[in-house]
Amino acid sequence: MALPAALIVGAGDATGGAIARRFAREGYATCVTRRSLDKLQPLVAQITAEGGVAHAFGCDARKEDDVVALVEDIETRIGPIEVMVFNIGANVPESILTESARKYFKVWEMACFSGFLNGREVARRMVARPMPASGHRGTLIFTGATASLRGAAHFGAFSGAKMALRALAQSMARELGPQGIHVAHVVVDGAIDTEFIRSNFPERYALKADDGILNPAHIADAYAMLHAQPRDAWTHELDLRPWSEKF
Repeated sequence: MALPAALIVGAGDATGGAIARRFAREGYATCVTRRSLDKLQPLVAQITAEGGVAHAFGCDARKEDDVVALVEDIETRIGPIEVMVFNIGANVPESILTESARKYFKVWEMACFSGFLNGREVARRMVARPMPASGHRGTLIFTGATASLRGAAHFGAFSGAKMALRALAQSMARELGPQGIHVAHVVVDGAIDTEFIRSNFPERYALKADDGILNPAHIADAYAMLHAQPRDAWTHELDLRPWSEKF
């Protein structure tokens, strides 16, 4: 019998990878995607070494044909997708005075439009399956950020895209919840323990010793919790931040 699949769109070296590893430990066949297939090999090797099952896909999440083919391949060859996590960031600061139309559009494509494409394709598969006794066909989780809630100087493109993704998640939750699909949006507010933060913001990274930055593994635990919730107490929006982060 095929294992249920967990699709992690944007399985980077920190948060996305930690989420993939977490669902692999829960017994899912983790299907991880990035534009560059080669960059996924260390994650696949790590999941396999930990006793999990992982499949890597090079996929441009902005391209409709690529996303349709990806979901078809997973559903046909690996197993039914029970959880999808959309984890693409596209955080590229720029003054609105110098922002190019091309880059603004690309940020929106990456952080919002690709969330629509992947969410739509997976939802189509979920609603086509018989409703289980639990009333829960599957889970769609979208990773948000501080920019999902408020715009800051030099983050016009990113804030616009992330706010749009949040609205998309709300709309999908209202439409798909009655059809047994749990749609959640997670606001990750604060620096995350990544190589980028360590190298570029050493003063911020130093807060790690006092739990002042987010641990990717703990973010992943929250995602697994969301998927496991019974439908009488589904969380739609979850706000994750270090204890010291300002609201």
